[in-house]
Amino acid sequence: MILESRAFTSGGVIPQRHTCDGDDVSPPLAWREVPAGTVTFALVMDDPDAPAGTWVHWVLFNLPGSETGLREGMTVHALPRGTLEGTNSWGRPGYGGPCPPSGTHRYVFKLYALPDLLDLDAGASAAQVLEAARTRSLAESRLMGRYARD
Repeated sequence: MILESRAFTSGGVIPQRHTCDGDDVSPPLAWREVPAGTVTFALVMDDPDAPAGTWVHWVLFNLPGSETGLREGMTVHALPRGTLEGTNSWGRPGYGGPCPPSGTHRYVFKLYALPDLLDLDAGASAAQVLEAARTRSLAESRLMGRYARD
């Protein structure tokens, strides 16, 4: 399975528009080469370079398996029917863009193809979603972008 964005290349710089220094809107994402039997997807975006440990920026799960991506600026009202949002490290649902205190940080989008819905409630933590997704994942793909602040 391949996860990509037309906003930045893998390992490239995430445009300011998708960060706290810009409009703080989610980047467009697309995926392909999805395995047979995929019923749903889970997506977690995090910053493994955060000073206090991994910082979660976005948690989505139960995205319909028929989806092939997410458009730019996804909000709860625009998400595909049935998609649930988990809680990010700010303690709220929704996307929170890169906002490192200083230096360059990596931001990793992790997409899991799953054979069934995750039996979790809206607001689930990234840890809960990742634990449930990893145990039954048909495939996983990652897209990493970088963002820096002085």
